[in-house]
Amino acid sequence: MLKSSPFAAFAAIMTALVALGFTISCSGPESGRPGDPAARAKALHASVPLIDGHNDLAWELRQLAGSDLSKMDISLPQSRLQTDIPRLLQGGVGGVFWSVYVPPTLPGPEAVRATMEEIDIVFRIARRYPETFHMAFSAQDVEQAFGSGKIAALIGMEGGYSIDNSLAVLRAFYELGARYLTLTHGVNIAWADSATDTPAAHGLTPFGREVVREMNRLGMLVDLSHVSPDTMRNALDVAQAPVIFSHSSARGLCDHPRNVPDDVLRRIPANGGMVMVTFVPRFVSNAVRLHFDARDAESARLTAVRGSTPEAVSAGLKAWDESHPPPRATLSDVADHIDYIRRIAGIDSIGLGSDFDGMTGTPLGLEDVSKFPNLTAELVRRGYSDQDIYKILGRNLLRVMRRAEAVARTLQRERGPSVARIEDLDGAGKR
Repeated sequence: MLKSSPFAAFAAIMTALVALGFTISCSGPESGRPGDPAARAKALHASVPLIDGHNDLAWELRQLAGSDLSKMDISLPQSRLQTDIPRLLQGGVGGVFWSVYVPPTLPGPEAVRATMEEIDIVFRIARRYPETFHMAFSAQDVEQAFGSGKIAALIGMEGGYSIDNSLAVLRAFYELGARYLTLTHGVNIAWADSATDTPAAHGLTPFGREVVREMNRLGMLVDLSHVSPDTMRNALDVAQAPVIFSHSSARGLCDHPRNVPDDVLRRIPANGGMVMVTFVPRFVSNAVRLHFDARDAESARLTAVRGSTPEAVSAGLKAWDESHPPPRATLSDVADHIDYIRRIAGIDSIGLGSDFDGMTGTPLGLEDVSKFPNLTAELVRRGYSDQDIYKILGRNLLRVMRRAEAVARTLQRERGPSVARIEDLDGAGKR
């Protein structure tokens, strides 16, 4: 009996693997890829931490449970939330930037206090569920948490008003664990313009630029979601470390002011930063955006009617809603934004920033944190390589964090903490 050649034996093995549903290639790390995108997504999530750049669970717990974690036990399924531990585990989430959002209407000292209370919620979540979460303050902490089978809990501040125009307060928040600061929220602040307000400073004031410099010295990521295009450009002019957009998408695909315009996208590679694509329907679907723009216009019209009352406006909007059913964004819309940003800024400039529990509606297929693998499977179907998907899931953000940490070490050797005051840089009337 003739013996089979080594090549014939190898071919037989390959044939058997294909029959079992594996895709065979000679491209290295993707060899042996399961043919089923969902199965491949699960494997990818097991290999690298998926880090969500923005989740508003802390605010929801503050609002719905009065900050009492015992009243809303997230170790159990929570129908009023888009986030709980069972669904985080099902979604293969490896790290989350918990947003410590507070309303921009709060006066400065109250905003500082409320933000500290939100940070306390994040720490209490980690302490209450130590088998699930591990507080993380660096890229190394995230990797250690993932290596031990836990979810890295990170802190992101949403709104520069939380520092009450004080670099000392900014430094204190860094010491409390905040690793990014979104410079504005929905309205302008004293030193920076918002994307959704009438321009006042036309970007960053001199004090705003000093905030960016001090954040770089600390190692706190500069988050440009919510800010105006001029603020984005000014921040990129000043920044010595990579910037992030913690939850934004591409304006060239959906013309919402919360999204990133093409000229800014083109500057991201030189900065080394990234855009963490959001799932907010109004930011990812033009059909949804146009629908809600029309609804806002109808609300304004009803409000302007002589003798209008809140009850009348509410009744009018209810009637409008009944005759104008909203369109629905989809998972495919979100993937389209990833495709678009890859074309303009490159694969190294992309991450994910869902805004779960910060949005009322969700795209079809991305209803809660358990659905992240659906998006990963869509990227597999669109031909993204394993290495590219690893970058989108978490490696790009880890690289950005490491670079920001390295820049901070250098800057701290060169200069001490800034003692600049807004009154001195922007004028005596500022505070």
